[in-house]
Amino acid sequence: MVMTLPSQAFRVAALYRFARLDTFEALRAPLAAFCCARGIKGTLLLAREGINGTVAGSETAIAALIDHLESIDGLAGLEIKFSSAATMPFHRMKVRLKREIVTMGVGNIDPAGAGTYVAPADWNALISDTGTIVIDTRNAYEVSLGTFKGAVDPATNSFREFPAWVEQHRHELDGRKIAMFCTGGIRCEKATAYVKSLGFEDVFHLKGGILKYLEDVPAEQSLWQGECFVFDERVSVSHGLVEGEAELCRSCRHPLAAEDRLSPRYATGVSCPHCFDARSDEDRARYAERQRQVELAQARGDRHIGS
Repeated sequence: MVMTLPSQAFRVAALYRFARLDTFEALRAPLAAFCCARGIKGTLLLAREGINGTVAGSETAIAALIDHLESIDGLAGLEIKFSSAATMPFHRMKVRLKREIVTMGVGNIDPAGAGTYVAPADWNALISDTGTIVIDTRNAYEVSLGTFKGAVDPATNSFREFPAWVEQHRHELDGRKIAMFCTGGIRCEKATAYVKSLGFEDVFHLKGGILKYLEDVPAEQSLWQGECFVFDERVSVSHGLVEGEAELCRSCRHPLAAEDRLSPRYATGVSCPHCFDARSDEDRARYAERQRQVELAQARGDRHIGS
């Protein structure tokens, strides 16, 4: 499916590839220079196990980056999801070195042993089967904006907590088909590989993640409910990968749906229902002053560093 971008829109590429990169440290500086020279912004993570990240730029720049990455030994065959943004969704370009490109904290997990891929077109049938348990492998703040109908939310604060959740709920997984999903597919590579390493066999995951599902499956046939959180200034996307209506709380960075912003505890740039009790009056006064400066900068046509 070819996505035609609106005039002057930025192309956003969410990408990953598990691959053995023994000299990944040496890729950092050249890759950062390549991106910066072409006006690309976002974050790329490099580790011995591969690459992961989301970047944005012009169509020409992103195409050049994908060609460049595919030419690197081991990175051919990148898993990529494209979308668009009306404005640049990142503030800067970062290339970081990590122990894992998606941090689970469990050693000796081989993503090559991941579960069976399920195409978006076949996902509805799998998760509608009463013999299937559907697990959202994302963190609780992501799930709060939307998830699949009937999915289990492990209520984790980080992916490191997921193995412990599985151990605590093993009895619920016995004898079931296990279907997992995440934003772009990368977490499920590790999540399903981990679950299979425990001896479970009927393990499946959504190919291309939620983003690919929202791109391919028409809204009238969809079992997705809500919006999908994304890790950039768009905050969320919906069916067709159009930008959603969610916003970020600039105090705690929690994504906020429309109903959250109707709460008396919500004040733009100051507080929201998720952080109100964790902040003092002094904190809120400080945030209110920051928001005032942001709005003054916007009125001048500038961007305030705190926005």
